[in-house]
Amino acid sequence: MSTATPQRLTAILHREDEVYVAECPEVGTVSQGDTVEEALTNLREATELFLEECPQPAPVPRLLTTFEVSIA
Repeated sequence: MSTATPQRLTAILHREDEVYVAECPEVGTVSQGDTVEEALTNLREATELFLEECPQPAPVPRLLTTFEVSIA
């Protein structure tokens, strides 16, 4: 019986044409979906499958923030 350890990863989403694109920067997986929820579900599945084949060390938590720039 396998006891999987949950990992908290980052998902970055953006709209591209008619779909939402979701990316996990810690692992490098990318997926898409017609909705945000579908894109996240697809990213989760792709990431789980990737990590089963290519185990990675536990990721270092990322700090997400925003900043402003001045455009002339």
